[in-house]
Amino acid sequence: MADLTAACTAFLGDIGAGDGLLSIFVPHATAGLVIVEIGAGSDDDLLDALDRLLPREERLYRHRHGSPGHGADHVLPLLAPPTLTVPVIDGGMALGTWQSICLLDPNADNVDRTVRLSFLPG
Repeated sequence: MADLTAACTAFLGDIGAGDGLLSIFVPHATAGLVIVEIGAGSDDDLLDALDRLLPREERLYRHRHGSPGHGADHVLPLLAPPTLTVPVIDGGMALGTWQSICLLDPNADNVDRTVRLSFLPG
């Protein structure tokens, strides 16, 4: 899990965003995005829940290349989609007090990830 909140905030500042919508997209088959509280245990709870929902037992998946349990990685977008849209007010994301934008990607076979940010003023 990687916290993208600061990068999203910096992007909005760099473009001089006002009101509108921030779109975050990861163009990868094994990655997803979530809005979650981090640092107080919720992030670890989320990862533990993913392990229970998507066990890494090879025999459970038809998709079997890569590291053991890699088939589970390809099912992740069912629970954490590859795109999020966040309202922006006066250049700041309208997130709740404890909310952060995080990238989830359990795929250990691919360490490089791309995150695309775009802003729709309105």
